[in-house]
Amino acid sequence: MLSHDEIERYARHLVLREVGGPGQAALKQSRVLVIGAGGLGAPVLLYLAAAGVGTLGVVDDDTVALSNLQRQIIHATPEIGRRKVDSAAAAIDRLNPHVTVEAHPWRLKAANALELVARYDLVADGSDNFATRYLVSDACFLARKPLVTAAVGTFDGSLTTIRAHEKADDGRLNPTYRCLFPEPPPPGTVPACAETGILGALTGVLGSLMALEAIREIVGFGEGLVGRLLMVDARSMRFETLTYAWDPANPLTGQRPIIRDLSAHQTTEDG
Repeated sequence: MLSHDEIERYARHLVLREVGGPGQAALKQSRVLVIGAGGLGAPVLLYLAAAGVGTLGVVDDDTVALSNLQRQIIHATPEIGRRKVDSAAAAIDRLNPHVTVEAHPWRLKAANALELVARYDLVADGSDNFATRYLVSDACFLARKPLVTAAVGTFDGSLTTIRAHEKADDGRLNPTYRCLFPEPPPPGTVPACAETGILGALTGVLGSLMALEAIREIVGFGEGLVGRLLMVDARSMRFETLTYAWDPANPLTGQRPIIRDLSAHQTTEDG
């Protein structure tokens, strides 16, 4: 049931035929885990909180730095030096006190990823490195949880949704993250944003699209991004969508799967 305050707060959702009371109730009952409270995670958290997602989990082991504030809009100057999960929780509470925040102030690793992911209904991955993206995507498959994942470059970004634990309406397996990106690039070949720079507003665009896709997944309207990669080019202000499909050679759900747990990620972390 929605309280009187919630009915007024979510009034613009409630009059939407595609959302309405049942959709808003689904949002209130949902639990979403957001990986990272940085450039992508900041708008994801703010818009999911504003939309009325009942519980938001936040994973981040970092503290707020002055250089973050050009794009990580959930934090502010007085929060410099504060743990990002705490800064994010405070901002969410100011925005919507009906949302419960579960702070996880540590780095996601093979040892904790599966247990953590299993506690939520959906995962939104805004991490900034390939190792975490592969770890999260594998954990979501093993825990049978949907994943909304995005990445940004200096002037470009991409977004997709993974439901590799399910089949499409035609009976075919949905693709995995490894069907889209079979192998991560060699270490050191993709420079960090501290070296190349990043357009702050671009993370806002991709993060907002992540939140929109997460809301769509929870409420169940329209056509999602399963098997589709949305690409954004901020230089030419161009949006394009590519389709991708299940790869029988992928090591997770392919014809000869070899990934059955997260032990390979543990080896990578130790190495």
